[in-house]
Amino acid sequence: MKNVTPTNHELIMDEDDFIVSKTDLKGQITYCNEIFMQLSKLSEAQLLGQPHNIIRHPDMPRLIFKLLWERVQNQKEIFAYVKNLSADGSYYWVYANVTASVDENHNIIGYYSVRRKPNEKNLGVVIELYKTLLQEEQRGGIEASSEYLTNLLNERGVSYDEFINTIQNGSL
Repeated sequence: MKNVTPTNHELIMDEDDFIVSKTDLKGQITYCNEIFMQLSKLSEAQLLGQPHNIIRHPDMPRLIFKLLWERVQNQKEIFAYVKNLSADGSYYWVYANVTASVDENHNIIGYYSVRRKPNEKNLGVVIELYKTLLQEEQRGGIEASSEYLTNLLNERGVSYDEFINTIQNGSL
């Protein structure tokens, strides 16, 4: 999906939609469900074998993916808001849960992600946070972005998980 120009056209997930995908250890897509194909505007053939970041929107801070990879590579789940890019330039927000898939010996064999509709009422908080994190990344790299997020969480007295779950549950 190179050379896709993002537009301001937003696609909205239905309340009962679940996007499901699986990747190998390198993040290449090994499974995708129909809703994923519909929203990304890509066929199964176009998605399978591609890196999952094929749908990464340029508005996404790199820090969020750094946190995601750190967690799942240590067999810890993570929840995160993600803005994805469709093949036609439109975008859609998801509330993602990503976990490692393990074999009977607890060795990671891939990754599994289920995404659902984000809490629209509080999505503005995430949008503003991500804008700031991107500005911080442009100013001082991913370290500056991480420092900003750490300070924000410390000021609020919450962990990353508590913060994200509070936004999704509407109790912000």
